Amino acid sequence: MTLELIRSALGWCTVINWALLLFWWLMIAFAHDWIYRYHSKWFDVSAERFDEIHYQGMALFKTGVFMFNLTPYLALRIVG
Repeated sequence: MTLELIRSALGWCTVINWALLLFWWLMIAFAHDWIYRYHSKWFDVSAERFDEIHYQGMALFKTGVFMFNLTPYLALRIVG
């Protein structure tokens, strides 16, 4: 496995993960009520708690993308 292949894979992982995060945000922003109704059939959760769970989930996901995709990609760009 070459350094260029690893760098390319990390770059594409970053792009794909940001696209997933953007899709998640768009769904919560524009289809919030539908998603809440769908999930509240399975779980007894208030709308405020539902929003909090998604906000924390997005923050955790974004932190993971920064730590495990973007930072190693940038380090490999700097090194080689």
